[in-house]
Amino acid sequence: MEDVMHQKVAFIGLGVMGYPMAGHLQKAGCTVTVYNRSSQKAERWVEEFGGSMALTPREAAEGAEIVFTCVGDDNDVRQVCLGENGAFAGMKVDSVLVDHTTASAELARELYQEAKNRKLHFLDAPVSGGQAGAENGSLTVMVGGDTTVFNHVDPVIDHYARSCRLLGPSGSGQLCKMVNQICIAGLVQGLAEGLNFAEKAGLDPHQVVDVISKGAAQSWQMENRYRTMLAGDYNHGFAVDWMRKDLSIVLQEAARINASLPVTATVDQFYNDVQIMGGGRWDTSSLLARLKRG
Repeated sequence: MEDVMHQKVAFIGLGVMGYPMAGHLQKAGCTVTVYNRSSQKAERWVEEFGGSMALTPREAAEGAEIVFTCVGDDNDVRQVCLGENGAFAGMKVDSVLVDHTTASAELARELYQEAKNRKLHFLDAPVSGGQAGAENGSLTVMVGGDTTVFNHVDPVIDHYARSCRLLGPSGSGQLCKMVNQICIAGLVQGLAEGLNFAEKAGLDPHQVVDVISKGAAQSWQMENRYRTMLAGDYNHGFAVDWMRKDLSIVLQEAARINASLPVTATVDQFYNDVQIMGGGRWDTSSLLARLKRG
């Protein structure tokens, strides 16, 4: 693995994902400068991990070999990358911006071209694995961009990822993340329906899962979420509000490429129901709560 000792990097966005991801880089020996919209969180990060903080994305990016961003949506990415105080304005020639935000493929291609115009490099690199994956350094990273640039940053990303794969040209990472969210939406709804059916049929759902998880019905969601779902505990993992944001991106892309997503579109509306129930901050397994609402 490439030696990252003393490599200067920046990390922009210290949410539930970015905060521990940046921490892994500092622990690995990188010299990390962080920026967060709320400076109090950046101050807390520096107290915990060391490194330094900046007052603007541009300041954070100055002198960095690699700039990482992990923010909310397309608009947030534009705000931290572009403009007079954006990261691009502070980056040196041939440095790389790696965007871990789940955003649109269209935005990825836009920023790839903008970076190229400035003699910079850009990779779209959304992640999967949730807060636990970020804290444990076991994220899956899906990347779009140029091979040589990917090979340069891959050893650094490895400090918070168990898997990092280049899927193709710019936008491919975001498209792969869309596939990930499509699959999760259907799986969680299927599990919610199965558990609800088992209870209404008078079966012990714990016994049912113990049996069917040994066969073809097994999934990560079943193994890791069924107990908390049955307990009505929805304070784990990825929030419904963020899943709806992701599914909105998915459905827009599906319309653009003429891909039929009937299950995904239906589950998106089920998540809308969960939001109306007040569960916007519940995790995605809360689809069961919708079925149980009476």
